[in-house]
Amino acid sequence: MTVRHPFSSVLLFVAIVGMPWTAFAQQTSVNWMSLEEAIEAQKDEPRKIIMDVYTQWCGPCKMMMRNTFTNGDVISYLNANYYAVKFDAESQASVTYQDRTFENPGWKPNVRGRNSTHQLSRALGVNAYPTLVYFDENSTVITPISGYKTPQQLELYLKFFAEKYADGVQQGQWEKYRDSFSPSFQ
Repeated sequence: MTVRHPFSSVLLFVAIVGMPWTAFAQQTSVNWMSLEEAIEAQKDEPRKIIMDVYTQWCGPCKMMMRNTFTNGDVISYLNANYYAVKFDAESQASVTYQDRTFENPGWKPNVRGRNSTHQLSRALGVNAYPTLVYFDENSTVITPISGYKTPQQLELYLKFFAEKYADGVQQGQWEKYRDSFSPSFQ
């Protein structure tokens, strides 16, 4: 005779029903990391890097964080295909990239609003905020693309660089891809 605990069926039900929610819960935000962490991660699993270069005072940056980087499709695609880096273009942090240390020597504590621009921002060609800088699997800059992007606008670039880009693309190839692209992100 088998004796069952009265809660065993309930526990089994909770375990089965709860499993998909655990997987879903892991995809509720972008897995942001530092540039150094992303470059280190590329050694084990090569992926492209996308760097969100923003500032604390930038309205479109805040909108992109609130409206685009919280979109489920964007989150899932970024986490599966990129290493995502968030970088404050006016931070005081030192960043090492390509055997060089970049700093913000003009940074001032307790400044409200704009502060001085980080050397890395300049080196990456960032001249507006927000800017998304795309890097290849060897941490080499592909291109910076500035401006606020909706999830559907961002999808075009995410999929192009992850799926189509390989060591340079001719202008005609990009235009053909762009003109025939149909977004699927909600």
